[in-house]
Amino acid sequence: MTDAPFRDLTTLERVETDVFAGTIDPTWTIGPKVHGGAMMAVCAAAASQRLAGDDDPAVLSPLAVSASYLAAPDPGPVTVTTTIHKRGRRVAHVDAVLSQGDRPAVRCVVTLGTPDTAAPVHQEHDGPLASALAMDPTPPDAAARVAPGHPMADVVHVARGCDMRLDPTAAHFLTGAQGSAEIRMWVRPRPDDEDDPATAALFAVMTGDICPPVTMNRGLFGWAPTVQLTTYLRRTPTPGWLRVTSSSAVVGGQWFEEDHTVVDETGALVVQSRQLAMVPLPQA
Repeated sequence: MTDAPFRDLTTLERVETDVFAGTIDPTWTIGPKVHGGAMMAVCAAAASQRLAGDDDPAVLSPLAVSASYLAAPDPGPVTVTTTIHKRGRRVAHVDAVLSQGDRPAVRCVVTLGTPDTAAPVHQEHDGPLASALAMDPTPPDAAARVAPGHPMADVVHVARGCDMRLDPTAAHFLTGAQGSAEIRMWVRPRPDDEDDPATAALFAVMTGDICPPVTMNRGLFGWAPTVQLTTYLRRTPTPGWLRVTSSSAVVGGQWFEEDHTVVDETGALVVQSRQLAMVPLPQA
């Protein structure tokens, strides 16, 4: 594994004016299937590259990525077909469809622009943002790395491509207990990924889907397939740890929503996301 595995994931080859090819390494999987956030990042990378001319590097970042999941692909070769719907001076809209073979796997609407850089003019001090800001800026010793020997390591393969640590006080499922529908963790990209602003921004987009399903804290295990996910990149993160919280207000009989909030070490809001997913089926 290189020091830039995420840059390898999001480096695409233009094979036609609007079509890009790439390869998704088995690192970027949950179990046998490709991680949903990783696919969003690949689509966002294709949209950015579609806007960039050969001598005009892209200056717009993926501000919002809205994905509908159509199939669960395996790691390996993929193509992304892009369509520009608007190309303005401040905002652009690009559709991106990631396919494996002839089968579309995810359709993304990517809105591109320039993330915030100035200090907020207003910020709430409760809710998910407050929960993320209450976390230590860097993981404490009790937050074990998801690596060989960790209970999640055999399933959460994405931890091989970054440094991932769970907050043990919120990961009730690891001890067989039940608790609130909230999971907290720290994530950090590999050094060369972190040092490249464009890659760091795409990695941040991926972290909008990085936590285990919060249904696990309610004793509901198994595959919780995401049907739709929208992620906002509020600003490019500074190098360092990202604090991530995920939570759900209502876990229904069939469906639940899950919100991610991501802040960097400086306390700046980096990513917000919301997804609609299916509650895992009862275990036989």
